Amino acid sequence: MKENPEIIQKKIDDHHEAFVIYDDNEQIVGEMVYIKKTDYIAVIHTEVVPEARGKNYALALFNAMVTFVREHNSKVLPLCPYVHSMFKKDPLAYEDIWKHDD
Repeated sequence: MKENPEIIQKKIDDHHEAFVIYDDNEQIVGEMVYIKKTDYIAVIHTEVVPEARGKNYALALFNAMVTFVREHNSKVLPLCPYVHSMFKKDPLAYEDIWKHDD
């Protein structure tokens, strides 16, 4: 397992994209799936495989997503429970990118 795996964005299908982390065998060990909209992304799922848990991979995916959104002057609709909980832990830190479900 890589100590500092690279996070890569990839298109899953016509509607979904993801930030993914690969291990040394080029197997996905973590992913954060989102739907790209015109002015925001809706993050719908974050998962790390059991054998890779405890290595802060979910946090690395979260940080990559936040950086991406800020670089693109976009917003995040946090439908994923993990992302929503991270936003709720420190709402002021993410108020610039948090799209609330109206």
